[in-house]
Amino acid sequence: MISIKVPPLGESIVEATVARWLKKEGDAVAAGDTLVELETDKVTVEVPALKAGVLARQVKHDGDVVAVDDVLGEIDESASGTPQAPARTAPAAESATPQRAASSAAPSPAAASEVRASPAAKRVAAESGVDLAAIAGTGRGGVVSKPDVIEQAGGTPGGARGDGNAAPPARRTEEAPPRVPAVPPKPPAAPGGTRETREKMSTRRKRIAEHLLEAQHTTAHLTTFNEIDMSAVSTLRERIKERVEKERGVKLSFMPFFVKAACLALEAYPVVNAQIDGDSIVYKHYVNMGIAVASDAGLVVPNIKDADRKGMIEVSSDITALAKRARDGKLTMDDLTGGTFTITNGGVFGSLVSTPIINYPQVGILGLHKIQDRPIALNGKVEIRPMMYVALSYDHRIIDGQQAVLFLVRVKELMEDPATMLIN
Repeated sequence: MISIKVPPLGESIVEATVARWLKKEGDAVAAGDTLVELETDKVTVEVPALKAGVLARQVKHDGDVVAVDDVLGEIDESASGTPQAPARTAPAAESATPQRAASSAAPSPAAASEVRASPAAKRVAAESGVDLAAIAGTGRGGVVSKPDVIEQAGGTPGGARGDGNAAPPARRTEEAPPRVPAVPPKPPAAPGGTRETREKMSTRRKRIAEHLLEAQHTTAHLTTFNEIDMSAVSTLRERIKERVEKERGVKLSFMPFFVKAACLALEAYPVVNAQIDGDSIVYKHYVNMGIAVASDAGLVVPNIKDADRKGMIEVSSDITALAKRARDGKLTMDDLTGGTFTITNGGVFGSLVSTPIINYPQVGILGLHKIQDRPIALNGKVEIRPMMYVALSYDHRIIDGQQAVLFLVRVKELMEDPATMLIN
């Protein structure tokens, strides 16, 4: 018997929830087949079969909480199982793959069934008409995963920038989070006219809830507001965005301007980029800028490493790449850890003003909102300008009100005179 164990889940993650078994007891499995999916607070982990055989026993079941190295089930490598197993052994799949890749783009059903791919990947491939044999799997043991199929279906091979096929994902990534429904998803339909239904919270949702409560209960949470006249940065962006896209293959949104402004403001007020460790204040002499992203799997905050040392075009490129990985479910633990400050943009959903919650153990988070034409008094006259409310939530334990207000004022000054940022 071969034990199926919970693999390492990543930095600081010690447990997961069994999301679902993809194989039943008695099913034949090939080496590389995904047996079970585990859900953590950050990522979904696919556990593959390391050897061919029959799934003899499920030790843990859907909804069970498991820790690293816990036994999930057992494989009997000496058993034969269901009829399709012999055709799906690992050696046959590996030897057939080069021949299939060189043959017709529309393989026969029998050939497609031999590809080492997760059930979710096969389902998406069948729906989108993607040839599994033409995809290089990035999963454990070369298994084709669902994100691999999604990338093949939605992008170009190699992912080159600047061509006609690569541009749409970049636009979707920056202007509005992709695949966000216009209305919130409804809960499962109530059987028999039941007025209430109960659904167990996912591990990720529970961890998000715990994290937010920890931030509220641990920090002295306070928010200050200001508003920014977006006229100057809008004009500059309109003037250069076409050239930037043509020459650098990057679609320039407003977010890179805010990232640059925040980095410069953090340089002026470093306590906003600090962290509390016991009775000490740890000042970070670098900025790993977290960008809150709403993905299908829930809220994630990947971060741009050393954002303060990067130019605006490089920051824009990093934002596009991070958002794409979030959309495709390919974020790494390195993407999700080490952040020092966070920016969240509720404006893409239409939010006019909000009070963002600190991404603990950070001590500050900048909230962006919808750009809206409003009348303002300017030089004794009333003018219509594109205005945005911005909010800084901060930990009052180490950040004084004066520092918070001046930080936000500095962001406002830089955004209203963006040429200053380009000089810096």
